[in-house]
Amino acid sequence: MPRATVIGLGKSGVAAARLLKREGWEVELSDGNTSETLLKQQQELAAEQITVKLGQSLELNGANLPQLIVVSPGVPWDIPVLVEARQLGIETIGEMELAWRNLQSLPWVGITGTNGKTTTTALIAAIFQAGELNAPACGNIGYGACEVALSQGAGSREQGAGGAGEAGGAFDNSSLLTPNSSLLTPHSSLDWVIAEVSSYQIESSSSLAPRIGVWTTFTPDHLSRHKTLENYYNIKAKLLRQSELQVFNGDDAYLSQLGLSAWPDAYWTSVRGKDFLISEKGFYIEDGWVVEKSTATSTPEPIVKVSALRMVGEHNQQNLLMAVATARLAGINRDAIALAIREFPGVAHRLEHICTWEGIDFINDSKATNYDAAEVGLASVNSPAILIAGGEAKAGDDTGWLTQIQTKTAAVLLIGSAAPAFAKRLREVGYHNYHIVETMERAIPKSAELAKQYQAPVVLLSPACASFDQYPNFEVRGDRFRHLCLAWAGNYMYVAPF
Repeated sequence: MPRATVIGLGKSGVAAARLLKREGWEVELSDGNTSETLLKQQQELAAEQITVKLGQSLELNGANLPQLIVVSPGVPWDIPVLVEARQLGIETIGEMELAWRNLQSLPWVGITGTNGKTTTTALIAAIFQAGELNAPACGNIGYGACEVALSQGAGSREQGAGGAGEAGGAFDNSSLLTPNSSLLTPHSSLDWVIAEVSSYQIESSSSLAPRIGVWTTFTPDHLSRHKTLENYYNIKAKLLRQSELQVFNGDDAYLSQLGLSAWPDAYWTSVRGKDFLISEKGFYIEDGWVVEKSTATSTPEPIVKVSALRMVGEHNQQNLLMAVATARLAGINRDAIALAIREFPGVAHRLEHICTWEGIDFINDSKATNYDAAEVGLASVNSPAILIAGGEAKAGDDTGWLTQIQTKTAAVLLIGSAAPAFAKRLREVGYHNYHIVETMERAIPKSAELAKQYQAPVVLLSPACASFDQYPNFEVRGDRFRHLCLAWAGNYMYVAPF
């Protein structure tokens, strides 16, 4: 029996281990951490004959080496044991690659980018589902990719791809992001796989080749892992090069500079109209409509009104264009697209309206984990705003973000380990109305007080930071913000429809 080792006992790692076990591998799962939750998982997996080693790192010594190592997304690709494994000739892949190998008979949409990919992925999945296609969102959103592969049973590799359906009735948006929904009933036949793919997952995928690849934005991020901007770009570009069809955000400054010279066959998009379309085919906004120009010689065709989308901000119009482009390339009709966009509620933790208290909107933008995303968040809300920022700082250019703070905020509350450095940067640009409050628990009542004082219509959590100094991930941070806001507002709040 061949031996495989899975590194990382998260959702993705567990699904990968179970998938390998089903395929006949002897599986060992390792995680450097230990906790009561992990110990419980260890017992559950032992009952499935999957060995789990906690509190220790993988060591490659002795004669009984694994033939395959599968890496969870959060595990750095260049840690010494993985470098050693590749030198020893041990096949080393990510869990996304493992899922692809089990589901490559199906057409995939692969969405990547620095910002915007989660909203775009969720919107694409909503449109496909409105078109009566079984197309779950997975990867960095919703299900783990190997969870999707597990749902297909042992015969999934022989399944064919479904075509685009007609517009159906109302659909359940919760299925986009909530695991264990009806989309993944055991052995249900999938039509498409809609995968949000991070740079980490691309880096560890050798053969992932989507039918449609989408690149939302590109700005410096994750450079502590990828070292250089060129390396980060090349990792992202790998997914698009291996995609049959390509969709690009033509309003992104970096991508648009490369344009046709780098991506001559791509479908480009622009919120600024036909005259700003980089190529002779693509999707753009004109007179309040998303317009399709499918070939250089085809007549432009209006697809859906931009006003159908309830989400605010130009960046969401860019996301809309890329989602519609993807749907049209997959053959989905206008009725299904319009239905999905009208009913799309948005994405949790990305400009998510939590509640309104005494005329003040509390908005959760916890997913803004870098300067560019936080700049977009501030640009999208009414001013003056009370901003809550901070966490674990990332490398990057904060110039645009600081300018937006000076323009849009009445006061800034700083939390987390980045607070002293952020305070210093604010002083350097002449902004002094900040308060170091350290924790979210202190930020909420203080933000409400300041909002009343300055007649600010919005309290915005948009951290511009990772969450790992105080929270396991940005979702937990956003959930804590939501809980504290609702507790603060109490019986006086009005919860707006999401």
